[in-house]
Amino acid sequence: MNRFLIVTNEEKDEGLVTSREIAAYLSERGASVSVIGDTDRAKDGMLTDTSAVKDVQAVIVLGGDGTMLRAVHGLGVYGIPMMGINMGTLGFLTEIEKGNYREACDRLLADDYKIEERMMIEGSAKGSVYHALNDVVVTRAGFSRIIAVHIYVNDQLLETYEADGVIVSTPTGSTGYNLSAGGPIVTPKGKAIVVTPISPHKLSAKSVVFDASDTIRLEIVRRSRTQDTEAIVSFDGAPGTDLSCGDTIFVRRSDRIVRLIKMSDINFYRVLRDKIGN
Repeated sequence: MNRFLIVTNEEKDEGLVTSREIAAYLSERGASVSVIGDTDRAKDGMLTDTSAVKDVQAVIVLGGDGTMLRAVHGLGVYGIPMMGINMGTLGFLTEIEKGNYREACDRLLADDYKIEERMMIEGSAKGSVYHALNDVVVTRAGFSRIIAVHIYVNDQLLETYEADGVIVSTPTGSTGYNLSAGGPIVTPKGKAIVVTPISPHKLSAKSVVFDASDTIRLEIVRRSRTQDTEAIVSFDGAPGTDLSCGDTIFVRRSDRIVRLIKMSDINFYRVLRDKIGN
């Protein structure tokens, strides 16, 4: 491949210094390269100038996992493979360290890489549909009391969580908020949906791993006569939507996938060991 778009977190690469250095390295080797900051997006996350992705064969993302997630939401609909260069702390989605970009670029130019497909989930709330690579999170609003959420799986009631919230995550998202809340780690190549309560009222409330073909329905339950708007739903950490008692969120596997460019088969497990090994 020889046509690239570099998307950069401008806070981590001030003045786009590293981005332009990488662009120059690729250009000197005959590649076509464009550079944009990840603030060049509309409010819904999509790029304001779609001509930036015309004929692009790969997107190189400079930043951390958050930058990669924003790039997925802005560019994922195009199905272009993405490679992350880590400009922040330890991350799971940004495989390449800043100092190794030359080797990674050489391998891109030589078509020496693998494509790893990651499943996404879609959620519908308040009449709108959203897609998430990491998770769908329902949490209590502000300093309100714990919320109650009915969890249905394929229209069968599984459990009612009384908790600070509920996380519905993909395998990719299992190492994020899900892990912090005590949920299981799922290999990123897996096809599963994980439901994990956040600080549940009952100690017996546990995470459950479902098949990717299952449909999860979350229903906000009224716990008292005075309860009204008590929860917020967020997709991949984006600004949330207020939920009232009786509101329902459907979560299922998305038709979209994310195509990540991988240079190493063992990277996930190395990062996992470094991140949680202590």
